[in-house]
Amino acid sequence: MEESPSSSSSTTALHPLSYWDYLHLFLLRPFLAISFVFSFILLGWVLAWKLVLVHVPLVQEIFGLRKKTFKPKPPTRHRFSKFYSSMNRDPQHSDSKKPN
Repeated sequence: MEESPSSSSSTTALHPLSYWDYLHLFLLRPFLAISFVFSFILLGWVLAWKLVLVHVPLVQEIFGLRKKTFKPKPPTRHRFSKFYSSMNRDPQHSDSKKPN
Protein backbone atom coordinates (compact mmCIF):
# COMPACT_ATOMS: atom_id res chain seq x y z
CA MET A 1 0.00 0.00 0.00
CA GLU A 2 1.27 3.31 -1.01
CA GLU A 3 0.44 6.38 0.94
CA SER A 4 -0.82 9.26 -1.04
CA PRO A 5 0.98 12.59 -0.64
CA SER A 6 -2.19 14.25 0.61
CA SER A 7 -2.58 11.78 3.47
CA SER A 8 1.01 12.20 4.68
CA SER A 9 0.80 15.99 4.64
CA SER A 10 -2.48 15.88 6.53
CA THR A 11 -0.94 13.73 9.24
CA THR A 12 1.99 16.14 9.70
CA ALA A 13 -0.41 19.06 9.87
CA LEU A 14 -2.37 17.30 12.58
CA HIS A 15 0.66 16.94 14.87
CA PRO A 16 0.16 19.09 17.91
CA LEU A 17 2.62 21.80 18.80
CA SER A 18 5.35 20.82 21.23
CA TYR A 19 5.91 22.43 24.63
CA TRP A 20 8.77 24.52 23.24
CA ASP A 21 6.55 25.84 20.44
CA TYR A 22 3.92 27.00 22.95
CA LEU A 23 6.60 28.53 25.16
CA HIS A 24 8.11 30.33 22.19
CA LEU A 25 4.74 31.50 20.87
CA PHE A 26 3.10 32.67 24.11
CA LEU A 27 6.01 33.73 26.34
CA LEU A 28 9.21 34.37 24.46
CA ARG A 29 7.85 36.32 21.48
CA PRO A 30 5.68 38.73 23.52
CA PHE A 31 8.49 39.27 26.01
CA LEU A 32 10.96 40.08 23.22
CA ALA A 33 8.46 42.37 21.49
CA ILE A 34 7.65 44.28 24.69
CA SER A 35 11.32 44.58 25.64
CA PHE A 36 12.17 45.85 22.13
CA VAL A 37 9.45 48.54 22.30
CA PHE A 38 10.43 49.50 25.85
CA SER A 39 14.11 49.79 24.91
CA PHE A 40 13.19 51.90 21.86
CA ILE A 41 11.12 54.27 24.04
CA LEU A 42 13.90 54.40 26.65
CA LEU A 43 16.52 55.21 24.02
CA GLY A 44 14.31 58.01 22.66
CA TRP A 45 13.80 59.42 26.16
CA VAL A 46 17.53 59.39 26.92
CA LEU A 47 18.33 61.16 23.65
CA ALA A 48 15.60 63.75 24.22
CA TRP A 49 16.78 64.27 27.80
CA LYS A 50 20.43 64.71 26.90
CA LEU A 51 19.84 66.92 23.87
CA VAL A 52 16.78 69.04 24.68
CA LEU A 53 15.01 68.57 28.00
CA VAL A 54 17.97 69.34 30.25
CA HIS A 55 18.06 72.88 28.88
CA VAL A 56 14.34 73.67 29.45
CA PRO A 57 13.89 75.75 32.64
CA LEU A 58 10.50 74.23 33.52
CA VAL A 59 11.89 70.70 33.38
CA GLN A 60 14.88 71.81 35.44
CA GLU A 61 12.57 73.13 38.15
CA ILE A 62 10.39 70.00 38.14
CA PHE A 63 13.32 67.62 38.53
CA GLY A 64 15.24 69.88 40.90
CA LEU A 65 18.23 70.38 38.64
CA ARG A 66 18.43 74.12 39.17
CA LYS A 67 18.34 75.78 42.53
CA LYS A 68 16.37 78.98 42.74
CA THR A 69 18.57 81.86 43.74
CA PHE A 70 17.02 84.04 46.39
CA LYS A 71 17.99 87.69 46.34
CA PRO A 72 16.86 89.70 49.32
CA LYS A 73 15.07 92.86 48.23
CA PRO A 74 16.69 96.14 49.19
CA PRO A 75 14.84 98.15 51.84
CA THR A 76 14.56 101.21 49.60
CA ARG A 77 13.20 99.67 46.45
CA HIS A 78 10.03 101.73 46.03
CA ARG A 79 9.59 105.21 44.67
CA PHE A 80 7.90 106.53 47.79
CA SER A 81 10.64 105.37 50.13
CA LYS A 82 13.23 107.00 47.87
CA PHE A 83 11.23 110.20 47.75
CA TYR A 84 10.77 110.47 51.51
CA SER A 85 14.34 109.52 52.29
CA SER A 86 15.57 112.18 49.88
CA MET A 87 13.30 114.72 51.62
CA ASN A 88 14.82 113.88 54.97
CA ARG A 89 18.35 114.23 53.66
CA ASP A 90 17.78 117.46 51.72
CA PRO A 91 17.93 120.51 54.03
CA GLN A 92 16.40 122.73 51.38
CA HIS A 93 13.06 120.92 51.58
CA SER A 94 13.07 120.90 55.35
CA ASP A 95 13.79 124.70 55.50
CA SER A 96 10.90 125.48 53.20
CA LYS A 97 8.53 123.60 55.50
CA LYS A 98 9.51 125.59 58.61
CA PRO A 99 7.25 128.47 59.53
CA ASN A 100 8.73 131.96 59.22
